[in-house]
Amino acid sequence: MVSTGLKDKNMKICPIILSGGAGTRLWPLSRTLFPKQFLNLVSEQSLFVETVSRISGLALETLPPLVVCNEAHRFLVAQQLQDGGFDHSGILLEPCGKNTAPAIMLAAAHLKKHYAEDVLMLVLPADHVIESVDAFHSAVAKLMPLASTGSLCTFGIVPTHPATGFGYIRAGEVATTNPSGVATVDAFVEKPDQTTAEGYVAEGCYWWNSGMFLFSVESYAKALQLTAPSMHQGCVAAMEQAEQDRDFVRPDRQRFEQCPADSIDYAVMEKAIGLGIPVQVVPMAAGWSDVGSWNSLLEVIPKDRQGNGIQGDVVAIDSQDCLLHSSQGLIATVGLNDMLVVNTADAVLVAPLSESERVKEVVEQLKLQGREESSLHREVHRPWGTYDSIDESATFKVKHIKVLPGAKLSLQLHHQRAEHWVVVSGVATVTRGDEVFTINVNESTYIPLGIKHSLANTGRELLEIIEVQSGNYLGEDDIVRFEDQYGRVNATVET
Repeated sequence: MVSTGLKDKNMKICPIILSGGAGTRLWPLSRTLFPKQFLNLVSEQSLFVETVSRISGLALETLPPLVVCNEAHRFLVAQQLQDGGFDHSGILLEPCGKNTAPAIMLAAAHLKKHYAEDVLMLVLPADHVIESVDAFHSAVAKLMPLASTGSLCTFGIVPTHPATGFGYIRAGEVATTNPSGVATVDAFVEKPDQTTAEGYVAEGCYWWNSGMFLFSVESYAKALQLTAPSMHQGCVAAMEQAEQDRDFVRPDRQRFEQCPADSIDYAVMEKAIGLGIPVQVVPMAAGWSDVGSWNSLLEVIPKDRQGNGIQGDVVAIDSQDCLLHSSQGLIATVGLNDMLVVNTADAVLVAPLSESERVKEVVEQLKLQGREESSLHREVHRPWGTYDSIDESATFKVKHIKVLPGAKLSLQLHHQRAEHWVVVSGVATVTRGDEVFTINVNESTYIPLGIKHSLANTGRELLEIIEVQSGNYLGEDDIVRFEDQYGRVNATVET
């Protein structure tokens, strides 16, 4: 239904979770194939799960969230939604990265296809920290009447300091329809230098641009059609040819690739002001952070009496104002000040906190050298579980493999390697050629080179095995799939 005029102020609201970021500035914790939104950075839950969790409790008719992510993260999203017990309205897979404006339009087209009435879209990046959920809910409620009547709405973060790493929103007059702090937007401004940022904070009408939005499907689609018609057309065409793959929705790749790339700020919000489309902002003081750098992480995690943010096994002596994180093993420091030390299973990062923004340069160097540490952790996540490469040489590799209950690896073969499996926990159901059999703890089996095989966990407990690969080539691309319950038969590399 195409709505005109005044809309129902009790419109359904659908959270749109944007989960396409790579988070390279938080390397070595955040990696391309396991970025920061899926990490437990500030609590026992991932940033993604925290984002989905804070939706509950909204005093509104809320639909299950719709997630937009890239192909490589689809199983991470599905698993974290499942583990959290969350319903969802689908998982949209971007065929390629085009920034936020097209991603949101894909979601808008999906909702328009599935709901006869107009729906409000609450657009939320998956990697933000919001300490006060009540303040967030209050801000959403303030914007609801305006979004329901056609305004494009956003959330301005009340600055706590003159930050130079954020864009700003300049607020104008208070909206007459909602005098509770909601204001019209005069302009979106770029990241300022330090002096300019200090002036913004002193003036009091500049708020950080949060990247969160609220508007109706119809309002966003009409605005995009005016401000970026080729983008609108490309997204609509891609969704018209979208395919459903279990929980995943796959827009047409060819049509989406022809779509221009741009952020919602540049493509829509800035241009909307010039076209007379109402753009409104609500100020929000909710303990917000985009956790975009190691410095910003230090700001939101607990600190000891010396101002150190400590995570993991750490002994800090005469050290102050440091961020010390250990995912594996002990970190011991003596006499450090304003330093960043991060230890993972396969990488150690040491840098002054003042230089932490340059971590992305490390990632670029790793990519140029073709090193897997830029994209993968030593422990690699797959839809069936994880594997950890314990040891390797030119002719052998040892993996610790964990298979989730009910999960099954694809029926496959390798041309270049043989495999030996030893069960250390659980019960394994093995397919080897024409044989199907089980092996228990302390039992093993051998998979010769060139033999079709599969491994499944049909029990209720985690299955753990030690896999020893042997051969002249041990790359992950030496795989031929024949059957796969995760839809990866045509994939040449494990994903």
